[in-house]
Amino acid sequence: MGYLTTHVLDTSQGLPGKGIRIEVYRLEGETRTLIKEVVTNSDGRCDEPIMEGDAFTVGQYELVFHAGDYFRAQGSDMSEPAFLDVIPLRFGVADASQHYHVPLLATPYSYSTYRGS
Repeated sequence: MGYLTTHVLDTSQGLPGKGIRIEVYRLEGETRTLIKEVVTNSDGRCDEPIMEGDAFTVGQYELVFHAGDYFRAQGSDMSEPAFLDVIPLRFGVADASQHYHVPLLATPYSYSTYRGS
């Protein structure tokens, strides 16, 4: 059975991204459907898979990380408006029987992602 997870790392401080709100959308053409909202724990992860089982299907998805709120709360030196406030990551699930791990490595001025394990 496949499932989706994420992990947020604040690479400007070398810390987990604690308390970051993430919106999860399913994309179908131009339609975005909100599936759920989650918040990262003290380790920068969610307490359970974001999606799993029958809810996790082949298709296009988007994770929307509200990183600006986190960096403001950390007292990070950042511009207003923030250079990076809300970070959307769009990705495809080709095989819903697999584990898709989509981490976010972020600073107030940069981010990267990859398909993890």
